[in-house]
Amino acid sequence: MASTRNINYPGNYCLEQKQFSDSAQYTLYANSQYGSAYDTMMPGNGVNPGQLPWTSLSHNAVQIESFLFGINSTNLVNPQPHHIVPELKPLGTVNFFEKSKVVQIPQPLIIKKFQRPFPCP
Repeated sequence: MASTRNINYPGNYCLEQKQFSDSAQYTLYANSQYGSAYDTMMPGNGVNPGQLPWTSLSHNAVQIESFLFGINSTNLVNPQPHHIVPELKPLGTVNFFEKSKVVQIPQPLIIKKFQRPFPCP
């Protein structure tokens, strides 16, 4: 029996394959939201770091993670080394604002006794 559905036409098949390739290109693009940054840096001035890819902190991330999880630790044919030397990547910092180098203290500085830093309720 002949198929009467639209999915079996060559034009619809090509359209579906184009959608698959476009979504794969969008997801697998190296600098997309799922990828890594152009230049990975740590934030400075009290800002918490965001999500980092697993390869941005060290050159041998797979060996470090396998060692920490104990993967291949009971292999008697090819035993795992007892220690791992991490090859860390040096990451710079980027500041969103410049901090003042000068501390401003009022003149004359008078500290009164029996004074609380916050008012009592």
